[in-house]
Amino acid sequence: MKVLKAISLLTAIFCFSKLQSQELETILLAKDDATKLTKAYLAPSFKGLMFAMNNGWYHTAKVHKKFGFDISIGANAAAVPSQDEIFSIAELGLSNNTTVTNGVTTSPTVAGNESITPAEFQYSTQIEGQNVTANFTMPKGIKEDLPTSAIPAPAIQVGVGLPYKLDAIVRYVPKIGVDNVKVGLFGLGIKKEITEWFGPLDKLPLHVSLLAAYSNMSVDYEIGNVSGDVSTQNASTEFDLNTYTVQAIASLNFPIFNVYGGVGYNAGNVKLNMLGTYTLSYDPAINGAPNVEESITDPISLKTNSGSMNATIGARLSLGFFKLYGSYTLQEYNTLNAGIAFSFR
Repeated sequence: MKVLKAISLLTAIFCFSKLQSQELETILLAKDDATKLTKAYLAPSFKGLMFAMNNGWYHTAKVHKKFGFDISIGANAAAVPSQDEIFSIAELGLSNNTTVTNGVTTSPTVAGNESITPAEFQYSTQIEGQNVTANFTMPKGIKEDLPTSAIPAPAIQVGVGLPYKLDAIVRYVPKIGVDNVKVGLFGLGIKKEITEWFGPLDKLPLHVSLLAAYSNMSVDYEIGNVSGDVSTQNASTEFDLNTYTVQAIASLNFPIFNVYGGVGYNAGNVKLNMLGTYTLSYDPAINGAPNVEESITDPISLKTNSGSMNATIGARLSLGFFKLYGSYTLQEYNTLNAGIAFSFR
């Protein structure tokens, strides 16, 4: 369990430290358009985490004997399609207050290349009867900093054999943290072997099962003190990811080597809230006049969901109770899974 805690925490710290370096807070200067811009920039990370977290639930369709168990330690990497490495500014439906100043029509998402030029904006509004403006630049992509240029997620769990040819699969990490990031993880899956439904097939090394699983990852990120055109003290971000999967799976189990695969549907949703009070500083239209400040509270609250049919193919090497496995899943964000397992029938 300590390994699970460490990997989950490191994943959260990695992702949120990279986002912190991108200075996402400056987007708040766009006020009524800030949520649209934030969602467009972060959308691939939301989808990638959802598809990655839905992977790694199985490496065989065969269930344990009663009270047999296994411990699986693995990782997933969801590849972001090239079309999701950028977003179209025109498709966001921004207000007339937010205009592009550097002539670009697209801007990189979080999964984009660092070399892609981000959009530069000017936001114009009135505060206390004064015309004011603010200029800000969208963050660059961090594709080069991502492992294998994909969105990573842990896939670590314990499976336990139950009566009636059932396996219960559990993922769990209590809310733990280091410095300004705290992460918690919970997941529950049920695998029901149905090989006997197909009559004489139960005499073959073929096993067939149905799988249903749910998982949740929650992250609390303390932004801390921020200064500049956007300033805040003791603000925070709450991130909540829920994923669901239903699959029909099969495997050919031999003494040393087996192959497995499945088809089904993956789905999930993400909620992101930026909490706290932020002070926005705008340039006045009158030269030499002091900057005009405005405070906003809890400026971002967004939710997004996604889903996709999927097909998985994988293989596992068995050396006694030690297993080495890997699989590839075709879905909206194709996902690679690899890991090791310790299985005791």
